[in-house]
This record gives sequence, structure tokens and C-alpha cells, in this order.
Amino acid sequence: MSDDESAGPLDGLRVIDLSTLFAGPLTAMHLGDFGAEVVKVEHPRMPDPARGHGASKDGQNLWWKTLGRNKRTMTLDLSRPAGQEVFLRLAATADVVVENFRPDTLEKWNLGPDRLHDANPGLVLARITGFGQIGPYRRRPGFGTLAEAMSGFASLTGEPDGPPTLPPFGLADGIAALATAYAVMTALHARRVTGRGQVVDTALIEPIMSILGPQITRWDQLGTVQPRRGNRSADNAPRNTYRTADDRWVAVSTSAQSIAERVLRLVGRPDLVDEPWFATGAQRVEHADELDDAVGAWIARHTRDEVIDAFERAEAAVAPVYDGADIVADPQFQALGTIHTVDDPDLGPLAMQNVLFRMSETPGRVRWAGRAHGADTESILGELGVTDIAGLRDLGVI
Repeated sequence: MSDDESAGPLDGLRVIDLSTLFAGPLTAMHLGDFGAEVVKVEHPRMPDPARGHGASKDGQNLWWKTLGRNKRTMTLDLSRPAGQEVFLRLAATADVVVENFRPDTLEKWNLGPDRLHDANPGLVLARITGFGQIGPYRRRPGFGTLAEAMSGFASLTGEPDGPPTLPPFGLADGIAALATAYAVMTALHARRVTGRGQVVDTALIEPIMSILGPQITRWDQLGTVQPRRGNRSADNAPRNTYRTADDRWVAVSTSAQSIAERVLRLVGRPDLVDEPWFATGAQRVEHADELDDAVGAWIARHTRDEVIDAFERAEAAVAPVYDGADIVADPQFQALGTIHTVDDPDLGPLAMQNVLFRMSETPGRVRWAGRAHGADTESILGELGVTDIAGLRDLGVI
């Protein structure tokens, strides 16, 4: 094993990534970041559409370089009997399969949970769909945009007098990926006790809902829903983004009472701190316009660096609003090792976000960036003892 393939805490686990676009591939990426061997299986003639999303350089898709990192790649047509037989051999060697086909697709190919568990009783099959494996919507096409709409996220997001707002990135997919990676590890832990694998059913509409606060309980108990508030909070004020004198932006939070008091004293408005309504976040929300005017006027007279410095000295909560260029230059992200550079055979030194967290004894790592479509097909088939590789290629199975 080369240094680039050194063990991590999930060393010894084999994960088969059958999924496309974002939630499934991100799930497998997170597992691969901590040492799992991930085999990315794609159709021979229809690679993962994520390979074509977003920016590219010299014909190399930059999103895929991150999404496909730490994965070996192979091609296999699962709709063909010969491909199904090869996949069963592959699944028999695996701990986890991640897939996001429409419900009943694996079953149509005679690769449903029953057959997979006959081949490998300990297999964890993670199934990610828009609406889950059961229910009246199970057969609908499912994408993160639909989950962002139906979960309540879009309803909460946007200006009070504007339309519901969708994020310009795969938010629901990213949250579902984290939830599914957690579910997979839970199922693997349960396997230690039972000796059996199981099916994980993730619906994109649910994980994002879990982070939106008690909207269901609020409706159940009060019969009310949270309105859109733009960048303001429903629970505290001032909380907003503010433009600085040098035409940059900062975000201010006052979730703690002491922080709110420090902010208003810093901006020269101790009189507001003395108001009876300032004593709680809920009451401050009712005076958000007045508080925003006070904070925004002070910030507008200072540069971003001056604002950050003053807030830090006052021990008040502020952060610059960053884009990608700012993130790369920031000393805190540098100290955390958030940006990792990997040597890529196609693009040379390639920077990307590092693994999600640091572990003191068994850290994860980015070993390599996303590889070409089918780059490892022959070597993986050879490991499975498949000898008629030329025949499979002639049939279009690989």
C-alpha cells in the first residue's frame, strides 16, 4: 500500500457507490475521506452527470475532482445479465452499497435487497431518493430543489415581501449525504451485534427538515408558521448583514443577551440597551428596524477591517461575508488546514476543501482527486477473478 493509500479509521470497509449527482456520491466521499475503499460504478456510456456540472479547466470538471476524490472508478451496465452477475460478485466483497435509483430499479434488475443479502448477509444498502421507498410520491423524480421546497426551507428563506428563495447549490443533497453517512455508520455498528446488514432509506425531503427548527411542533401546538424574515432572526435582534464603508459585507449575530448589549454599546447606542424591551431576544425582534438602523449606520462609516477589529476588541460576534477567494486567504482556515492541496495527474497541484473534521488519533485525508470514467475497471474486475474482460467490453457491459 502506497503512502497515498495509507489507512484511515474506516480502513477495511469497502463501499460501492452506484449513485449519481450529489447526495449519494457525497455520502460515499465522506466515507472514503476516512479510509473506506470506495468503488464508484458508472454506466459505460452514461457517466455520473456530476462530471459535467459547474466549472471545468482543460476539459477536467472541477466539481468531480472533489466529489470523486478517494474513489476508484469502474464501469458496469447493471441492466445486462452479465453486468448483474459481475455486480453480485462485487457486492459480495462489500460492506456498503450506496444507490439513488428510482424505487424498484434495482429490483427490476434482479439486484434488490433480498438478492444482495443472499449474496452478502452483512451488506448495508443505503438507498437515497427524493421521497423515500414508500408512500404516494415514491415514484416521483426527486432532486434537492424539490426537497428544499417541500421541507419548509424555501418558505422560510427570502425577504418578507419577496418570493420563497432556493439556495444556489445542492443544500438538501449535502445535508442528506451527512445524514446517510451517519445512518450507514449506525447500521455498521448494529451489524457488530446482529451480524446482519440492513436497508437504509433516506428521503431527501427529511434531513433538511431536521435543521429548520420546531416548525412541525410549532404548528401542532400554536397553529402558526414562521414567516420569511430575510437575514433577520425570528428570535434575536440585531441579526443581519451590513455593508461597510469599503463596500464589503459583515454578518452580526446577537444570540446571547450579553453580546447584544456589547454591540449596541460599541456602535454608540447605550440608550437602547437601557430600554425595557431590550431585555429579551423576542422583544428586541419587535424593534429590529431601530436596531438595524443603529448598527448599520455605524458599520457603514467603517471599513470591513475596522469593523472586525472593533467587534473583536468588544468581544462581540461578527464575521466577514466571504467568497471562495476570501476563504483561501483567511488565516483561521489556514490554521485549521481547511484547504488541502493534492497532486492530480490531470491538473497538477489542486486545492479543495479538506475532510470535515479533525481526529486526534485516526485522521481522515484526501488521498487523490476524482479519477477518469472507468479508470480502474480492469484492475477491479481482476481482483474479483473476472477473466473475460474483453468479452464484457464487446458486449458493452463495461
